[in-house]
Amino acid sequence: MGSLEWVPARTRSDLLADPVATAVGALEADDVRVAEIDPGLSDTAVFCERYGVRMDESANCVIVSGRRNGQVRHAACLVLAAARIDVNGVVRKWLDVRKVSFAPQEEAVSLTGMEYGGITPLGLPDDWPVLVDEAVAAHPGVVIGSGVRRSKLAVSGALLGGLKGAEVLRLAG
Repeated sequence: MGSLEWVPARTRSDLLADPVATAVGALEADDVRVAEIDPGLSDTAVFCERYGVRMDESANCVIVSGRRNGQVRHAACLVLAAARIDVNGVVRKWLDVRKVSFAPQEEAVSLTGMEYGGITPLGLPDDWPVLVDEAVAAHPGVVIGSGVRRSKLAVSGALLGGLKGAEVLRLAG
């Protein structure tokens, strides 16, 4: 995808956040690839333009949270870069909370062990649901974060939809 030089992620764990490297190492297949990028070009639109990756080949992972009975519920939501997440409809209902919001930057970084702008569904806390939009799950290959801003991962939608805790839904509104 694009003009990037992709290599098996297992061979370049130096380009992954620690929890992502652990998750990639636990996968049985070598179908996760990584490419080094300029960290200043990590934001999706700029990244896609610079490296020739189409927006419909790139997926964003956002962390959301809501409260129910005094308990905070977190989830990761994964949608194609050109789509918008239906946070106040589908996500709110799925989490069974009255109000859901995007997790503050400091909280998302602290809880995931990943850099903001590089958060990815691989390596998230085991008890978090990963809500994967059906368009992502059906995609033959998408570019996602690597846990750090200096690289990106390329993975199949099937792998993402099959992650532990993953739920494939129509998230895009």
